[in-house]
Amino acid sequence: MVRATLIGFSAILMWSLLALFSSLSGQVPPFLLCTFSFAVATLVGLAATGRRGKPRTPAAKVPLMAWVVGVAGLFGYHFFYFSAVRNAPVVEANLINYLWPLLIVLGSALMPGEGLRWHHVAGALLGLAGTVLIVSNGGRFAFEPEYMFGYGIGVLAAFTWASYSLISRRFAQVPTRMVTWYCAAAALLSLVCHITLEETVMPANTVQWLAVFGMGLMPVGGAFFVWDYGVKHGNIQVLGAASYAAPLLSTLLLIVFGISALTMPVALACLLITGGAALASKDMIARPRRKPPVTVI
Repeated sequence: MVRATLIGFSAILMWSLLALFSSLSGQVPPFLLCTFSFAVATLVGLAATGRRGKPRTPAAKVPLMAWVVGVAGLFGYHFFYFSAVRNAPVVEANLINYLWPLLIVLGSALMPGEGLRWHHVAGALLGLAGTVLIVSNGGRFAFEPEYMFGYGIGVLAAFTWASYSLISRRFAQVPTRMVTWYCAAAALLSLVCHITLEETVMPANTVQWLAVFGMGLMPVGGAFFVWDYGVKHGNIQVLGAASYAAPLLSTLLLIVFGISALTMPVALACLLITGGAALASKDMIARPRRKPPVTVI
């Protein structure tokens, strides 16, 4: 379980690159960016599957509900998230969206065989507090009644990703390679949304194309493969609480690249999120070592 949890955590590291790649991708609209990214992820998934040979479980034998959950999770989350930031201020929409790690931790209590303990909830709440500081730039936000529609869509985004993560655990027998096909479907649906809702703006130079390709390799692509494996076979409460590291690491990367500045709220958020992740993971960190058997001569 520890290995699977660490694999799942690598998705959080990849998601931390999202803001950096987005800032380098120019004026490419969100759904077109998703189209490119999911297409790259599909190609990478197909290449990886081809190297491993014929799969043991054909896609046709995967339960229909697994298909629905996979496609709805990947595409539905991005659809609701981008719709939320279109209909509400970005700061408040992001704050609502970042309820999903807490929802994963709390929702895990409803799943058979999962033990939700006080430190899981406390760790997630500390992470949420740190995220509020980062996203709101030190607590500067206000929820206005005229944006209630956008806020509601933000809640749907959070519930969609949390539900996808939790329900995927019920399909642990479905191989992670199926994420390839979920990405393919998400790419097609994102293209439809782009044609319907956006004006086409292509990457203008090599740097922007590399940023788009990088998104498909990692935050909007490769991350979904390792997250799928992590939530199916790892400690889902720890992954939920640790997910608050994504906005923190993302902000730190922007600081390193000179796009953002280090402030006191960021430093405090670092302590809150790191402490929350450590608290939620204390069972894994402090696992008692098995004593070697005593040999009687």
